[in-house]
Amino acid sequence: MPEHNEDETAGGAATAYADLVLDLVDRIPSGHVMTYGDVAEYLGAGGPRQVGRVMATSGGAVPWWRVIRADGRMLPGHERRALTEYAREGTPLRGEDRVDLRRARWQGPLPRRR
Repeated sequence: MPEHNEDETAGGAATAYADLVLDLVDRIPSGHVMTYGDVAEYLGAGGPRQVGRVMATSGGAVPWWRVIRADGRMLPGHERRALTEYAREGTPLRGEDRVDLRRARWQGPLPRRR
């Protein structure tokens, strides 16, 4: 029986989780958002911090502005870019610094029919 290096196994699981997060984020429709917690809940794994870690380290290739904090605020330090994207996509805002979660929240893709 082959031996498994615990670090390699953990790294593989982290990579698989990151792939799931990034795939879901890439499918969030234009003009909609999910919170970090929404992403974790939809995937049934991890939590908001784990999703945030994936987005911080690997989220540049996906529409990162569509994943926001639970209070609707934008990622600190990236507000200007996020606002540009929200305006381009028609994302509903509440005031000048928050996404209107009631109108913009996306629940995730429907499960596949069998």
